Amino acid sequence: MLTIPNAVEEVVKNKPFLEGALIEGLINLSALARNIKTEVESRVGKDVTESAIVMALNRLVPKLEQTTKLKVQRIIDNMGDIIVRSSLTDYTFANSVTLHSCQEKLLSHIDSLNPNKDIFCTVSQGINETTLVVSSQISDLVDTIFSQEEVMSRTESLSSITIKLPSENAFCPGVYYHIFKELAWENINIKEIISTTNEFTVVVSDTDIQRAFTILMSTKRGYRM
Repeated sequence: MLTIPNAVEEVVKNKPFLEGALIEGLINLSALARNIKTEVESRVGKDVTESAIVMALNRLVPKLEQTTKLKVQRIIDNMGDIIVRSSLTDYTFANSVTLHSCQEKLLSHIDSLNPNKDIFCTVSQGINETTLVVSSQISDLVDTIFSQEEVMSRTESLSSITIKLPSENAFCPGVYYHIFKELAWENINIKEIISTTNEFTVVVSDTDIQRAFTILMSTKRGYRM
């Protein structure tokens, strides 16, 4: 069975935004203890008093600040350029034996059309499907090359924001969570996430791009949690 502090920590981690609100001191601990009492008791297998939960919460907050906020803030403070692109189209195809050859043909055409590297194209392959996010100016080309493939979805009027992260982000848990949390707070729907080791790109609707950019710039200039 878990101890009370361990059970409280698990409950907090499983509730979106609760961790950040605790660090900021925005939550009444007694009210929170009453709210999570049943869940904590089910984890520890016995009755638990609200005062014991409050004590565990008080001890948890400094740990959260030390292990999460300070480390993540160093990463956020050292974020690199933020690059915005507009006029994008998102395709999702069912994986097939011919899909790779279509991708190769598309990339070959882009190389010949794109001497200045201003055409956006990313490919993300999953187990059952593959997503292409491309500049809308080559949508007709994609439609032609992939005409025999099964299109699972096609979405236009999208924009992207690419953020470069310092290399140490790969060793710091919680970086992406705290960045995406800011977008979620503002009810911004993320259509796609494209990630490499030291950068990530979020794809959102054109109608959300201005707010998303403002939020991410605000996060970069003054880390909020």
